[in-house]
Amino acid sequence: SIAAAIVVFAGVWSVTGYLLPNTAFFAWGWLETVIDLLGGLATLIVTWFLFPGIVSTMVGFFLDSVAKAVEARHFPTLGPATGQTVGESIAGACKFLVVLILLNLLILPFLILGPVFPFVFYGVNGYLLGREYFELVALRRVDLQEAKRLRQENRRQIILAGVVVALLLTVPVVNLAAPVIGVAV
Repeated sequence: SIAAAIVVFAGVWSVTGYLLPNTAFFAWGWLETVIDLLGGLATLIVTWFLFPGIVSTMVGFFLDSVAKAVEARHFPTLGPATGQTVGESIAGACKFLVVLILLNLLILPFLILGPVFPFVFYGVNGYLLGREYFELVALRRVDLQEAKRLRQENRRQIILAGVVVALLLTVPVVNLAAPVIGVAV
């Protein structure tokens, strides 16, 4: 999953690195150079902010085994999980990735508000990650309607857990274990 995330980021970086110098936005050479430099900086910033979500999505494809291990250790009397089909899991992960990218792009203007941005960033990503990890685990045992009801009933704890995971995802090296911690919680 880490390799898949690296491939995605390498792809984004490569495409952007190719398109920026090879696309003319302005006729003036100096302004084009400035745009290329700012575009490279913007690519770096966007990549940094999207990292938690993309890594979580990639890891999400492999987290069913984490949920199984937690259930086996802490809930050995539970029967086997019926869960979702592989197609449903992939569709859910892809939907989550699209929503995560869109919301993170929408909050980028909060960067100009300086100290407000971390609260917005961790709040939005905490909500998204908490919801995603909760549903990943809940849908192993209950249907979507019951998962929604349980999520509403426990929303504060779920969002708080998501914020903790979002914080962990922004710490280098620790971010590699954060999705596993999120599912275990």
